[in-house]
This record gives sequence, structure tokens and C-alpha cells, in this order.
Amino acid sequence: MKKLLSTGYADWAFNAAIFILRVALGLMMLPHGYDKLVHFGAKKNTFMSFLGLGSTVSLSLAVFAEFFCAIFLIIGLFTRFTVMPLIIAMSVAFFKAHNAEMFGAGEKAGLYLAGFLVILMVGPGKASVDGLMGK
Repeated sequence: MKKLLSTGYADWAFNAAIFILRVALGLMMLPHGYDKLVHFGAKKNTFMSFLGLGSTVSLSLAVFAEFFCAIFLIIGLFTRFTVMPLIIAMSVAFFKAHNAEMFGAGEKAGLYLAGFLVILMVGPGKASVDGLMGK
């Protein structure tokens, strides 16, 4: 009971938790990006145009973030740089596409955004390519 109420943690527990968070978020993000990549032609004219970039460029950036950055996130390569496009993509999805409806349509984007912000702040942990390289 004493351990359950403790605020201390072991290094292995921290690294395991960050590993689980990083891999889970990356694996859950992959289908979103893969769907956009596979149906790029059908979605390129109807996708939301962000900052006047046009729908094709906005969709390309979303595919890069949600598919390719998710792969890098899973393996833990360049993690802090990799998570930045994901934070931007989820911020756009949450604030612009879903009008910051935390308890509605934007719930999933808000949860992803929170998880990616945690990874940005604490890093990839030792169970990652970055951790193995000593970064």
C-alpha cells in the first residue's frame, strides 16, 4: 500500500512508461496517416486548407505528420523533432477542425495532443533509438 501512495519512481518504470506512451500513440496515429496517404487523390480537393496553403499542401503535411512522423515516433528516432509536426497537426485538428470541443468531436485530437506534448517535454526515454545513441 505504501508504494501505491508514493510519488517516487524508478528509472526503469519511467522509461517503460514513456516507451508504452510513445509506441501506443505512434501505432494509433498510423492508420489516420495511412488512410490519408492511400486516399490522397480523393481527399486532396476536399481537405481543409490551413493558413491559405491549399488543400493539397495541407493534406501532404498531415500525411507527413500522421504517417511518417508516427513511424519515427514508434522507433524513437529524432523523437523531439518528430513529435513537433504531430503537435502542429493535432493542434490544427483540435482547435480549427473540431473547434476545441474537448468533450465532443475533438476529444481524440485533444488526447493525442496531450500525449505528444508529454513526449516533447520528457523525451523518448532510454528504450528508443535516440536513447541508445545517447541523445
